[in-house]
Amino acid sequence: MKVHIVPSSVGESSRHQILATFIVNDSVAIDAGVLGLLSPLEAQRRVRHVFLSHSHLDHLATLPIFIDNVYVPGPDCPSVWGSPQVLETLQRDFFNDRLWPDMIRLSGEGFPFLRLETLSAEQPVEVEGLRITPIELEHVVPAFGFLVEELATKVAVLFVSDTGPTERIWEVANQTPGLQGIFLEASFPNSMRWLADKAAHLTPELFRDELAKLKRPVPTHVIHVKLAFEAQIFDELRALQLPNLVVAEPGTTLKFV
Repeated sequence: MKVHIVPSSVGESSRHQILATFIVNDSVAIDAGVLGLLSPLEAQRRVRHVFLSHSHLDHLATLPIFIDNVYVPGPDCPSVWGSPQVLETLQRDFFNDRLWPDMIRLSGEGFPFLRLETLSAEQPVEVEGLRITPIELEHVVPAFGFLVEELATKVAVLFVSDTGPTERIWEVANQTPGLQGIFLEASFPNSMRWLADKAAHLTPELFRDELAKLKRPVPTHVIHVKLAFEAQIFDELRALQLPNLVVAEPGTTLKFV
């Protein structure tokens, strides 16, 4: 299984992920924060399914641009998967003719721009040779993590972004023998635990506590690091001397076997 960590900054320091998008096996996107800026355009066209973890802007921001970029008149179009709350947000706050043309309405009046598909917790869906299972997290809005399993190889990767301390996703992880990688957030430094608690995010110490819920060590890639505190967060994580800790580097493609 391949996972491309899409960068989302420009200029001298371009290898940061401020907006969240991960591309699995070229054809499935986890979140759409920066999907619509992915280059070359052909890389966007290969994405046929977009799975949205929750309704916050850093995970949705370029979805309308992506849909616009890949549109070609005809019956084929990308599928966008999300919880009922996420799909409601797209209709009310994005595709409303004020912020962006209502591509949902237009899809019913001609060749479709997108298809909306509803996700339910722990109800897996199979697309592009992958089984994707949404698992509820603890955030300030309804949010899913995603267990992504490659059907042919039984390799699995777990995406755990935007959550405070949580339980169920680790129970699922411990029941997944093919789990080869985890992407886990660490948004704030330890000194900002008060804000992490209010916003339902993790600090390095909370990150450590979450990994302690695993029954076996799995390589874990740090994601969703607030740019203003990046150096401090990485220093605090390294000081914990956690086994199998990996700093996820935007712009790279990881292979899990």
